[in-house]
Amino acid sequence: MADRTPPTRNVLTRDYIATVALDLIDRIGLGKFSMRKLGAELGADPMAAYRHYADQEDLYDGIAELLFDALETDALPWDGDWRDLCSAYCERLRDTLLQHPHAVTVFASRPVRSPASIATGNRMIAKLQDADFTPAEALQIARCLREFTIGHALTMAVVALGAGDRSRKPAPADPTYNLLAEAADAEAQSDAEAEADAEAKAGAARAGAGGHFRLGLQAMLDGFSAGRGRSRGRR
Repeated sequence: MADRTPPTRNVLTRDYIATVALDLIDRIGLGKFSMRKLGAELGADPMAAYRHYADQEDLYDGIAELLFDALETDALPWDGDWRDLCSAYCERLRDTLLQHPHAVTVFASRPVRSPASIATGNRMIAKLQDADFTPAEALQIARCLREFTIGHALTMAVVALGAGDRSRKPAPADPTYNLLAEAADAEAQSDAEAEADAEAKAGAARAGAGGHFRLGLQAMLDGFSAGRGRSRGRR
């Protein structure tokens, strides 16, 4: 006899709805996303999501929290040097965002105030204070790193979504070929060599996402280190 047990359906929760919404945005793009399409994806009434989220912006807050949770910040090197921690955090944040290029603007356009985000912020501030930064410096550093990383991810997401295809960079044989175009070709060649290197294959996504990210990040960390405690001395 055939099994007549009704098929089970996923129970609608905030996390499940946000997960489905993020997957839908990944597939169709943020511009084409709507709560009606989300309802169809959930196999539920278009208004079902509103039982868990006040409006679409509230849902976007949930998606931003979901993206932050994907960082798995507990696995960061909290027991190591502050520079290693900051580098790992920024690289993990960038890599996570670039896995969802259509959703980067969702994350960038709102503060993430989930318990996990707040706990991570507190741990980061404590780590930086232990490294002899003042409380104000620690907060400024955390903000600088977050804004630098998100800004980079926004730029690279635009490229991933097709902006690179509209580049007007002249070819080497073109009479208008200039130093800027030559430098861009040199960077592309450097990234290609990094991806071809056996040791770097595990980090190919990072190499392809712009080697200048690491350069900028290290320059920022060097600057933070050099200026450590200066605000304390000005009191």
